[in-house]
Amino acid sequence: MGNMRRPGMGRPGGGPPMPHEKVKVKNAKGTLKRLISYMNSYKIKLLLAFVLSAVVSVITISTTRLNGIAIDECIASFNLKSLGVLCIIILLLHLISGISTYFIHSNMIKVSQNTSATIRKDLFSAIQKLPIKYFDNTSSGDIMSRLTNDVDNINTTLSQSVAQLLSGIINIIGTLIAMLLLSPTLTLISLVTVPLMLVITRSVMKFTSKYFRKQQKELGELNGYVEEIVSGQKAIILFGQEENVKKNFNKINRNLKRSGQIAQALSGVMGPIMNLINNITYLIVAVAGGYMILTSDITPGIVFSFLLYTKNFSRPINEIANLLNTMQSALAGAERVFEVLDEEKEFEVEGAEILENPQGNISLKNVTFSYISGKPVLKNATFDALPDQTIAIVGPTGAGKTTIISLLSRFYDIESGDITIDGKSIYELTRDSLRGSIGMVLQDTYLFSESVFDNIRYGRPSATAEDVIDAAKKAGAHSFITQLESGYDTILSDNGQDLSQGQRQLIAIARAMLSKPPILILDEATSSIDTRTEVKIQEALKVLMKGRTNFVIAHRLSTIKNADIILVIDKGEIVERGNHDELISRDGFYANLYNSQFRSGLGL
Repeated sequence: MGNMRRPGMGRPGGGPPMPHEKVKVKNAKGTLKRLISYMNSYKIKLLLAFVLSAVVSVITISTTRLNGIAIDECIASFNLKSLGVLCIIILLLHLISGISTYFIHSNMIKVSQNTSATIRKDLFSAIQKLPIKYFDNTSSGDIMSRLTNDVDNINTTLSQSVAQLLSGIINIIGTLIAMLLLSPTLTLISLVTVPLMLVITRSVMKFTSKYFRKQQKELGELNGYVEEIVSGQKAIILFGQEENVKKNFNKINRNLKRSGQIAQALSGVMGPIMNLINNITYLIVAVAGGYMILTSDITPGIVFSFLLYTKNFSRPINEIANLLNTMQSALAGAERVFEVLDEEKEFEVEGAEILENPQGNISLKNVTFSYISGKPVLKNATFDALPDQTIAIVGPTGAGKTTIISLLSRFYDIESGDITIDGKSIYELTRDSLRGSIGMVLQDTYLFSESVFDNIRYGRPSATAEDVIDAAKKAGAHSFITQLESGYDTILSDNGQDLSQGQRQLIAIARAMLSKPPILILDEATSSIDTRTEVKIQEALKVLMKGRTNFVIAHRLSTIKNADIILVIDKGEIVERGNHDELISRDGFYANLYNSQFRSGLGL
């Protein structure tokens, strides 16, 4: 492999980060900054929302002062005409404010929906690039929770909270200026309680952020558990585990409820506390204003306006305090989303080549691999496979048979050694071209909720109807497909649950036949097919395997016996190799397997 470096081998000093290196989200400030960067594409809409928020703030401040003027210059002098004019002006200003508010919210909904759609797209794209080991360690329910619940939290917060935050900040600044212009003395009096508000807000946020993060995490755990239970419902019923499942669910549900209650309760404390402080402030200003009316030249209209300003000043502070707490939920969700975005991805090394016209000459050279560091499941594996050759891999459960295939497909990256195809290291090839040259039929086949036709041509979308039907016939699937309600147009349910296991396997075999890859892997490919059906497809498999490099894992006796080379694996090491007759004559590990399992009619 020369100077080629693999994941986990480090990076020679300095230089920009490699594409797979992980950058962790460390704090709420960093998460918020990253969220804002997603909204950079919508600067014009955000600017319009800001301008309209300023208009609403100016109108609110103006109408408040007009109320004071109405008291001093209209009501006090009984000038009903001027009062009527002022009322009309105030009404028109409120109408403009209402229209502006509508456009603010309309704009923010568009921004939030577009932003969350972009985040969702990036997240889904990132999931497609994650290595298999990530899915081994993370429940599908948790991944789904990040893609749905967490992104929805972000969307809700952006659509509802950002507009309030903008208008609140502008209102505070505008109202403070108006208050200073009216009476600096009363302004100072009204600001006495602001430090107290800030201290309480900061203290509550410190507690709630922890519980909101915990709430989102436990929601992911709940989704993961539900997804697992729904998928395994038949096994649960079969073994009578309904009550145990309920107990486990109730435990997770209680934990989620507790975290949610604490987070929401702490967040809900803000409203009553702020209202109490606001009312105390209002009372202090009212008393001070009344005293100033009696002892100075300040008018009742100015005091009235100032009392309204006090309410207008404290209200956005109260709202922002509540918003900052509710935003903790969105930030917790965003942090979970960014964790996935920052996960180590499958990446292509610079200069990776496309594997063109692969012949199927495969070589493993001293390959060692561990799922858990320090516990190798494959040790110094070395062998060659040639076109038109069938390599059978047999051994006890957990010996490392499927691991070899996973490494060949680059589902995992090896620790040491090398794997080559046609003389080129698989680490010098693009993953897409490598995997495109491999056809695979697994024991646990997966079918999509699409038509039978689309499932068969999944690996070769350009295939014609004739190609699909021909592949189905060779796989022995045509007869049962034509008996389905809509034949090849029948839409399958989740993972083809409306078909038998054997029928799903036949469709998977037809899919592999259609793609016609130079390298074919059969991993327990006929384990779920009855003997009569297996006999029917053996001839088709022989045609399919001709001229290809074939790997057969723990297949039944008929295929194992006919393999060109049988690799016997035990505890991660290739302990024997040769054809069936050679291995039987050695009376070693393979012979013992054969005598104990094959003669009893069992597969390996």
